[in-house]
Amino acid sequence: MRTTRPKALAPAALALLLAAVATACSGSAGAADSRTVTVTVGYQSKTINTVTAGTLLRSLGYFEEELAARGRKDGVTYKVDWQDYATGAPITAQMTAGKIDIGSMGDFPLLINAVRGKELKQPTHLVSVTGYNLRGGLNTVVTGPDSKLESLADLRGKKVSTSVGSAADGTLVRALRRAGIDPSSGIEKLNQQPSVGASALQAGSVDALSQFVAWPGQLAYEGRAKALYDGAELNVPTFHGVTVREKFATERAGVLDDFLRAQRRATDHLRTEPVAAAESVAKETGLPAEVVYLYNGANGIATFDPALRPELIEALKQDVPVLKDAKLVGDVDVDAFVDPAPLARVTPAGTGTEPYPRAVAARPELWLKGQARTTSFDSPRELLKAARGADVRAAYVPDAVTGTLWFADKAVWVAEGPELRAFVTPAGAQAYVAAHQGSGARIVSFAEAGALAS
Repeated sequence: MRTTRPKALAPAALALLLAAVATACSGSAGAADSRTVTVTVGYQSKTINTVTAGTLLRSLGYFEEELAARGRKDGVTYKVDWQDYATGAPITAQMTAGKIDIGSMGDFPLLINAVRGKELKQPTHLVSVTGYNLRGGLNTVVTGPDSKLESLADLRGKKVSTSVGSAADGTLVRALRRAGIDPSSGIEKLNQQPSVGASALQAGSVDALSQFVAWPGQLAYEGRAKALYDGAELNVPTFHGVTVREKFATERAGVLDDFLRAQRRATDHLRTEPVAAAESVAKETGLPAEVVYLYNGANGIATFDPALRPELIEALKQDVPVLKDAKLVGDVDVDAFVDPAPLARVTPAGTGTEPYPRAVAARPELWLKGQARTTSFDSPRELLKAARGADVRAAYVPDAVTGTLWFADKAVWVAEGPELRAFVTPAGAQAYVAAHQGSGARIVSFAEAGALAS
């Protein structure tokens, strides 16, 4: 038997073969010699105050447009792999494994992202914000619709579902402490995914659920829960933001710039066309558009602005002790984690990309069926009067104290002389009535409030 040895390829032929293989393969974002670059983005489709870096951005195709323009200049084909998750934790796991380049998540998960990245030699940086609420109104504690619980103090000894390490858990911990309840021993806390916790609440296996957007609003809208505690009572800012792997940001700085430009475009779209944006997000997620608009609308609970506002960064620093107490992180160098340079590159002053205005106080808002625009009012009374007999799709009112927007028919109403005031929670309404006994303030039903308005 004779063995035939393969002939060695000539150097020129070998080079051609390797080039063909490189072209045929889809390269990772960090593969500088590949002619096809895949950028992997982790997002949370149903955490709807991240939509400008996730669901809405994806549906608009702005990032792909920016990358296509870059590809025409540098001869590279760019692709985007969008990966959807329920919370920030799995996004961080994939980022520290080098498998996700850009991710969006809430303030508490962002801190864990910073710590895990440093520990696992895959450092990350916060480069922009998606949606924020300066008082903390993005997180809410809800109970079953027929629950007898009326205030946070009633949770002592009760079962409460939340997602440990999330912004909603942070709200719960802080709120319990203010109510004089030890968060570690005063309640029985169940660490559950939002959907699991929602099911547990409906089944009666937990007494309350502390979660982030859009779960509280969705459950209230569907009649499956009522608000017990408005996170805005803490008066501590909360937000979601965009984090990026340091290696990716260094090797593909231009691609990161494209992402931030695309995010800015998506933010412009949401701010100028809030109803259309809400309808688009609803279509993509299966959430009711009325719920999406509660958070993302013109007067929504979330304000969308990519800027790394100082008050948000300061709030992030105040979150660190809460996570340290829960033994989820050690020390966190927030200043080193925050990198304002990429956003500054794509929003230079004087180029038509000036900062968005700060959040302003929400106004009552009416969305009529068949309308592509909503109408705002100066007072809840005016809204209720306009809604009387109208074909209403949704009506929203701000809490008289915290400013958190809520569904008018799910709010707790207080009549005080000619004035009508709305509150997210029974406790909020009761506190107001107790403080205004001399003015005749009293709690009334939604139907009675409507009749009084007319």
